[in-house]
Amino acid sequence: MEQEERLDYLIGYLQKHGSALRLPEAKTLEEKKAYFRALMNVWEVQPLTEEFLNIQDRYLQEELKSKPVRKMQDLIPVQKNLFVWQGDITLLAVDAVVNAANKSLLGCFLPLHKCIDNAVHSFAGLQLRAKCFEIMQAQGREEETGQAKITPAYNLPSRYVIHTVGPIAGQKLTAQDEALLCSCYRSCMRCAVEQGLTSIAFCCISTGEFHFPNQRAGELAVQTVKACQREFAQDMNVVFNVYKDIDMDIYIELLRE
Repeated sequence: MEQEERLDYLIGYLQKHGSALRLPEAKTLEEKKAYFRALMNVWEVQPLTEEFLNIQDRYLQEELKSKPVRKMQDLIPVQKNLFVWQGDITLLAVDAVVNAANKSLLGCFLPLHKCIDNAVHSFAGLQLRAKCFEIMQAQGREEETGQAKITPAYNLPSRYVIHTVGPIAGQKLTAQDEALLCSCYRSCMRCAVEQGLTSIAFCCISTGEFHFPNQRAGELAVQTVKACQREFAQDMNVVFNVYKDIDMDIYIELLRE
């Protein structure tokens, strides 16, 4: 089965099972890729057939083969065990990547939204939303800001995804906002250590949709990660993954001080 055949199957399945989204007919391969991702984004959790999962996984893994995946050995440390890398976090083959999640922990339901939560769930596959749903059902309440949950990464090149809910910053940054952001980094580091991992890649938690100032977020991230390394994660390789040039400049400056 070729990629376009897989897409036709996957789109048809989701149109019938759990995705109410209806868009104009997708004709080109790129339109079908976008439509499938949009259907994944709005999918309501329900059982998936083994056939669907096999075809979805093959499709996502074939897509990944055409992308520039980066491994830890490809990265150059700025300080011992500390790295900065600019690019797509879903292409990092580290032990765990950190996802900036929302309180439902189910991923972004906005079709084709540009947030990291959307990308992580889209490229991992629907198993990730199903696993997060299972975790949240067992927990019985929304995820608290500053905490972390770990799941398999499924079709991502990383082994695990660590999900954390960052604080939403208002017009004036508060001490509580800062404490909660530090808690996100500490919770993720502890989660990685408890799982026996040796590498973790952090996105810029809370700086996008949650409006945390980039400079202060970077300062707190570096301070907290270094404190965790001294306290309980001495050998943990930490990648500060950035997407914007402004964040690249911030982290390089902070780590070269």
